[in-house]
Amino acid sequence: MRAYKYKDVLMSFIVKPVLLGLGVAAILLFIDPQLGSYSQSTSTDTMTIDQSRNQWSGPVSYASAVSRAAPSVVNIYTEKGLSSTINTDPRVSLGSGVIMQADGIILTNHHVIDQARSILILLHDGRQARADIIGTDPEMDLAVLKIDLPNLVPINVGEPEQARIGDVVLAIGNPSGIGQSVTQGIISAKARNGLRLNEFENFIQTDADINEGSSGGALVDAFGNLLGINTATLSGTGASGISFAIPADAAVEVLADILRYGRPVRGWLGISAVPVLFNDKVPKTLGSQGFQISDIINGGPAAEAGVKLGDVIFKINNSTIKDFDKSVKQITDVVPGQPLNLDVLRQDRVIQFRIIAGDRGLQK
Repeated sequence: MRAYKYKDVLMSFIVKPVLLGLGVAAILLFIDPQLGSYSQSTSTDTMTIDQSRNQWSGPVSYASAVSRAAPSVVNIYTEKGLSSTINTDPRVSLGSGVIMQADGIILTNHHVIDQARSILILLHDGRQARADIIGTDPEMDLAVLKIDLPNLVPINVGEPEQARIGDVVLAIGNPSGIGQSVTQGIISAKARNGLRLNEFENFIQTDADINEGSSGGALVDAFGNLLGINTATLSGTGASGISFAIPADAAVEVLADILRYGRPVRGWLGISAVPVLFNDKVPKTLGSQGFQISDIINGGPAAEAGVKLGDVIFKINNSTIKDFDKSVKQITDVVPGQPLNLDVLRQDRVIQFRIIAGDRGLQK
């Protein structure tokens, strides 16, 4: 009799409620399968710090990039001023530079060392040395220096063409002479020009601060690879967070020319031109834009070939003009003495010219 009562109690208060609960749970899971993900989310919430770092989409710290690039960035101190038997007025100017080769070759800005009477280089490890000027490129605001010290660490050059707007960048330099410092930002724009800072402009724009003294330093990516040589920043009301760097690939080209020839070597046609957009009357086969000759030097390569004032260039080496700055670079990249083909629109006629490029550097 007692066993029978216990059995009734067991069925009424334990077994039946459990079976009912399981049935309700099965119905709910059938209606909304996501209810079963609770245990999985709980385990994610309690993952270790190491697991979290491995799953993070970006680096938590850029210390590795800085430690890789910083030994290649130097502080530059120059003594500038006019000196005579009557008056001596030395002025110490600050800047930065980047070690490009283990034999002591350094890239910096031309304006950092312009008119310098002496140049002192201070390395990341505390060593210092006097520097000689190997060559300069005022038109792109670059200069090549040389120091004589062992165990130098050249920077690894990245790929500015592959860099994207929004990529994280670090600017390393010597702001206001306080010592090597790092600022962080993103690439805000590429191929910036028309700023009238240099004759040839194709800047990387960044919001990483490039302060006085940081000019000539390194703009590196999140892995410590060189993307540009820091050059300038806009100042004034509403201009904060706008700085510029010369792309590393362009700087390396100038470096190679200076080491080989003592100066940058660029093609020259003896013309000045302004960009123009074509109207609907111009055949679409000519493209949508070109360069109109606004000035031409008598006896220059273009004038000798028959190009005239007012002509409109719409093709360079059989390529239509789609980007004005790249088209200018097509001309300056031509080795002096080599031919360049121009397709020109003169009123209603299309004329083709084969011009032997001159040497821009010899015209200065």
